[in-house]
Amino acid sequence: MKLLILHTDFIEYEPVEKESRVSEEAEMGRKRFEDVILVLTAIEEGDDEAAVDKAVSELKEYSSNVGSKRILIYPYAHLSNKLAAPEKALEIIRMFRKKCELEELEVYTSPFGWTKAFSLSVKGHRLAEHFLSIMPENINTAYVPKALIMEEMMRSHWYILTPDGKLIPVESFEFLEYGGLKALAVYEMAKSRIVSQVPPHVDFMKRLEIADYEPGSDLGNMRWPAKGKLIKSLIEQYVTEKVIEYGGMEIETPVMYDLKHPCLESYLNRFPARQYIVKSDGKEFFLRFAACFGQFLMARDMQISYKQLPVRLYELTRYSFRREKSGELVGLKRLRAFTMPDVHALCADMQQAKEEMLRRLELSMNILEGIGLSKDDYEMAIRFTKDFYESNKEFVTELVKRFGKPALVEMWEERFFYFVLKWEFNFIDNLGKASALSTDQMDVENAERYGIIYVDQFGNKKHPIILHCSPSGAIERVIYALLEKAYKVHKEGGKPMLPVWLSPTQVRLIPVSEAFVEDCVLLSERLESEQIRVDVDDRLETVDKKVRDAETEWVPYIIVFGKKEKESNVFFVRDRASGSIKQMTIEELIKDIRSKSSGRVYKKLNVPKMLSKRPSFR
Repeated sequence: MKLLILHTDFIEYEPVEKESRVSEEAEMGRKRFEDVILVLTAIEEGDDEAAVDKAVSELKEYSSNVGSKRILIYPYAHLSNKLAAPEKALEIIRMFRKKCELEELEVYTSPFGWTKAFSLSVKGHRLAEHFLSIMPENINTAYVPKALIMEEMMRSHWYILTPDGKLIPVESFEFLEYGGLKALAVYEMAKSRIVSQVPPHVDFMKRLEIADYEPGSDLGNMRWPAKGKLIKSLIEQYVTEKVIEYGGMEIETPVMYDLKHPCLESYLNRFPARQYIVKSDGKEFFLRFAACFGQFLMARDMQISYKQLPVRLYELTRYSFRREKSGELVGLKRLRAFTMPDVHALCADMQQAKEEMLRRLELSMNILEGIGLSKDDYEMAIRFTKDFYESNKEFVTELVKRFGKPALVEMWEERFFYFVLKWEFNFIDNLGKASALSTDQMDVENAERYGIIYVDQFGNKKHPIILHCSPSGAIERVIYALLEKAYKVHKEGGKPMLPVWLSPTQVRLIPVSEAFVEDCVLLSERLESEQIRVDVDDRLETVDKKVRDAETEWVPYIIVFGKKEKESNVFFVRDRASGSIKQMTIEELIKDIRSKSSGRVYKKLNVPKMLSKRPSFR
């Protein structure tokens, strides 16, 4: 699509004769428009709705810049020698007008398919003349690598691998006791990520003020109100601490890289993910989809001895970017911008790589358990080449044995990707759809591609094997899994809740009257000194409404505070997890909360303690 945009004092035109086999009805005689943005428009081969959306976006911005909303769309074939067929061009022109109207622009069109005489006067300011070329390759600002195309074309053989080493064709496996595994197999074998229903967590994430869509950004980029930011930050910090305990060295790398960098360009075509492309100083850059690029470039410049292996590099990427298809985006399940804990291990050889991968499998299970997801909440999938499996059956079986449940296997006849094996934990949501959480890959290519070397005991330079692990998966997807798990509890008649350590407010104090507000504040300070997040509902509402509101917010512990509590220092605590009201001292309450938060991280409440001072984000 070619657009020559002119901010005019006036334009006059008059239809003269039809010049196309496809033409609109035209009112004869001269037409005059004053102070109008003239958009001379040529529709080209390949133009579609995405081109129209881009054109409307650009035109809306131009309109705002020049301070005029009056638009005249003027078909003008002379701007291009690659015109679309007249029928298609007219369809696009009409779509263009309709979408401009939806943006509250005052839109007019001159008749399509006519030769017209015209005269005009263009204003004299620096923005008065603007040319825009929207090419098909610029519309979808995603780089589509060969690996993604290949992934959709590759034939796979599907099996179930049991902990005792039996490899059973998926169609022969008895799934009676393995409903989650069956759902994973059906979902993965279909190879479709299109969303036809909104999963339940979307309502929860909005109602609890955890996350929401951001209409001012691209699809799949979310906004995080204060409570959601606290939850997200707690998980980020927890995962990071566990990775550092494991031996990860935390680093930081850029978010964009040169598309034509000799190492990176070939790697892009080996990774099945669409990338965002941005332009700067005549170069094209892609936004990272993981921490691989920066970590590998850093590793290339490191001096590494065999004595130091495995070397473990870690980064929590804020953010990683993948331009997923719009039909696959929903809630927190699949995003275009996400936070990915990414830890790579450089290993001396295959034996060390296998030992390290087993250790990282345990690390991932422990991290998910600490977050609030047990092995009952997810299923395992393993993908590998046939040759690798034939040579490493015992190792592959050991992975499944340590997981403790049968796993879905995808086997490839030959290797196309940079890895020979990849395992992942998949959460199955309430719609029977799977989403990967933790994962690890055994990379046998990129050390050589990037020039990463270590010196062995004989002084020889060698390329390590690289393991790519996200021990939790994307932080946003972990929250999706927790909310979907909560919905399962709700569906079964229980009370949905987040783990206590992740609950923004862990204890809510409700004074029975204004006279006890100050006592509640003093009690809150006592709890805060024990690293417990607590707030005080000092609003002018009834106690019953305050209790209902706390329940709606999934607050784990609720205390109604009055004269009896002040005098006895014993409280009747509503415990959401058990669904009961327990009589507890402050010391017993602290001990109970600590038992459910042990080994996790703590952050202070990031909203006003007093509810009367707290705005709503909804």
